[in-house]
Amino acid sequence: MAISVFDLFKIGIGPSSSHTVGPMRAAALFVQALRERGELAQVRRIEVQLYGSLSATGVGHGSDNAVIMGLMGEWPDAIDPAQIGPRIAQLRENDRLLLDASWPVAFVWARDMRLIDENLPFHPNAMTLVAEGEAGELHRDTYYSVGGGFVVDASQAAAGVADRDTTVLPYDFSSAVELLELCRRHDLNVAQLMLANELTWRSEEEIRAGLMKLWRAMQDCVEQGLKHEGILPGGLNVRRRAARLHRSLQELNKPNVIGSTLSAMEWVNLFALAVNEENAAGGRMVTAPTNGAAGIIPAVLHYFMKFSEAVTDANVVDYLLGAAAVGILCKKNASISGAEVGCQGEVGSACAMAAAGLAQILGATPAQLCNAAEIGLEHNLGLTCDPVGGLVQVPCIERNAIAAVKAINAAQMALRGDGQHFISLDRVIRTMRDTGADMHDKYKETSRGGLAVSAVEC
Repeated sequence: MAISVFDLFKIGIGPSSSHTVGPMRAAALFVQALRERGELAQVRRIEVQLYGSLSATGVGHGSDNAVIMGLMGEWPDAIDPAQIGPRIAQLRENDRLLLDASWPVAFVWARDMRLIDENLPFHPNAMTLVAEGEAGELHRDTYYSVGGGFVVDASQAAAGVADRDTTVLPYDFSSAVELLELCRRHDLNVAQLMLANELTWRSEEEIRAGLMKLWRAMQDCVEQGLKHEGILPGGLNVRRRAARLHRSLQELNKPNVIGSTLSAMEWVNLFALAVNEENAAGGRMVTAPTNGAAGIIPAVLHYFMKFSEAVTDANVVDYLLGAAAVGILCKKNASISGAEVGCQGEVGSACAMAAAGLAQILGATPAQLCNAAEIGLEHNLGLTCDPVGGLVQVPCIERNAIAAVKAINAAQMALRGDGQHFISLDRVIRTMRDTGADMHDKYKETSRGGLAVSAVEC
């Protein structure tokens, strides 16, 4: 399966890539299929069936609203998040869904939005959409949101997800061993190799412009996160902290004020908190590689850009390319889906990616880059996904700040070595996969175990 950097990093909305971005994309694809079949005008009713993890925590993650927006013809990279609430309220009031933003059909929320406590075989994040006409069923399809906003339909799942993109890359790799050998044989660093692969899909100018667009979206997300205070939505009464922390850190930068020796780490915390609070509020952000872990990669890049003496756009490009190489390995050989392998697949993968990206722009060899990723991932193994209330808030927001600091430390440790490490990156990724397979379902984004249950008991 050929995976692009732009598959791993996508502009979307919060609070979840697998529960919000993926379902919205799936519903939009369903509408697109109806349009291509010439059946839009024949639809009289739509039914939504959410299964597994989408059923268990979908309401808390906004899956129900996201599907409706997709059925209305919206896509996660273009929708205005502020319009979701009012449009959902209007639909609930008049029981009419404007399919593809043009065709009104019946939709009674209590009847047509079905949460089914059952897992479908291919993936825990499953949904079936059914369109009915005057004479009965017109079209139905099942979709799986497999993490990071990636979506496959029933036919793709049956054929194998790897069949989705068969593009032949000049330097295709499916393991860190292969990546290192390609770099050695062709005298390339990891970012250079990734850029050569990306040229298969688009020009270098388009690649660099696209990556800078992602960086601007990450910056905008931090800025928005610093503007807002108050309580996050969802009912847990979690207070936003980024704006207040920002004011505190600005005080440390004033003349004649003695700053904390840990202020750099506090800035990393700030950047991560800002992103994940904005994500929890359903704002615009970049899936990196998921929403639940979206603060780690931008926080580390913000750290480099703020505390380095000379920074350029090339640093941003190389950082994202280096990070994406590790993300590709995690997705190919394990998973980036919390519903599949727990939070080790989200925060663990993002930590490894951020460590690799930072190592890349600090001059790491390919071996040192893989060592940095291995350290970052190894120390997130076994991490469960147990969001309290099914919301991407506790422990998710703080977890991003902790993992961002961990990624920086991993890169620093790797750069002090020669790239040799006792456990290889490939082995750690396989261990993440195996650990996820052994992990009980209640620890994989269902909110039926771990902290999610402890919070209720307390």
